Amino acid sequence: MNQQQLLTEALDAARQSKALAKRIEDAAHNGDSMREIPRYAAAATGWADTARAFAAIAAALPEKEA
Repeated sequence: MNQQQLLTEALDAARQSKALAKRIEDAAHNGDSMREIPRYAAAATGWADTARAFAAIAAALPEKEA
């Protein structure tokens, strides 16, 4: 993977984490869905960790000149 591909993967993972954060917020406002929050939080954390990992690898690669 090149740097741009890694950054694209990081962005995709961050979007997944953001979507799950929205689900957590929605569940927090719905008493019937409160039991879903820990699962959503765990998944959101996993996606956020993945985004950070991709971004860190991209940052460690040397930039290629166009």
